[in-house]
Amino acid sequence: MVRLYAAAASAVAIVENGKVKLTLEERGARCLTVDPEHPEIVYVGTSDEGLFKSSDGGRSWEKLSGVVHPRVTAVSVSPVDGALYAGTEPSSLFVSRDGGESWRELEGLKNLPSAPTWSFPPRPWTSHVRSVALSHEDPNLIVAGIELGGVVRSEDGGESWQDQRPGAYADCHTLAAHAAAPETLYEAAGGGFAESEDFGKSWAAADEGLRLRYVWGVAVDKVDPTLLYVSAATGPGRAHMGGFSDAAIYRRSGEGRWEPVLKRLAEFPYALVSDPGAPCALYAGFGDGRIVCSPDAGKSWEEVARVPGLDALAAVAV
Repeated sequence: MVRLYAAAASAVAIVENGKVKLTLEERGARCLTVDPEHPEIVYVGTSDEGLFKSSDGGRSWEKLSGVVHPRVTAVSVSPVDGALYAGTEPSSLFVSRDGGESWRELEGLKNLPSAPTWSFPPRPWTSHVRSVALSHEDPNLIVAGIELGGVVRSEDGGESWQDQRPGAYADCHTLAAHAAAPETLYEAAGGGFAESEDFGKSWAAADEGLRLRYVWGVAVDKVDPTLLYVSAATGPGRAHMGGFSDAAIYRRSGEGRWEPVLKRLAEFPYALVSDPGAPCALYAGFGDGRIVCSPDAGKSWEEVARVPGLDALAAVAV
């Protein structure tokens, strides 16, 4: 059985057995993650109220202190040592090694030569950490995507950083890794899709078959790290400004081309997540709060829930 967590500004929705329960209401949830070793522990970043933690599967929440910027835009837990990372706007990265009780800012991120040029177009005076990818083998290896500033990398737990990596797209939206291919990393970005075979040190575009190049979400099959899905639109206006998005969800298997499995979508698919207990199964969450599931790698789809809007989605086996 699968439990879904969906984050939207009005609430965090918990979807289980076809039922929807709303929690953490009106706190501005925008990103979330589940501790890979402790599936009852959930972290939620909000637009203006900082970071929240649940230790009981979302039934109750505590606000964590220590992340000095209230706009938390990315949160991730290391599958190796359990370290918790929170990215913010303005672009900063914080780490906790005790489940959120205490925090330290990794100030080297802000010392990169390109940092003064980072700028998010809707708010050009600022930028934010949009995604944080953590290695399944090395607890010191971190890759962060800055919107808008590029993909940067640390090999020493965030003490020092390598600036924008060659071949990566600058407008990074989502980074994804997989335990079965620990050197591989994927990037969904404004401009296209890229992949790395050395965990973010170097990148190459992998866009063949993608007609739509404003790529937002990415999911990797639970079992097969070469079975990928992305969501995409023609540009940010179509994706985010309301109206008919004309978006699509694409699939790529092995070394093949991207092919659409859903297209001409009215609502933009903001979140894609693989089923943690079933190969070839995928969940997609749309901006209007509709969540659909495909049990067969995108061949067929069914609606599983409707929640009050959606920005992020996570799935755990229970």
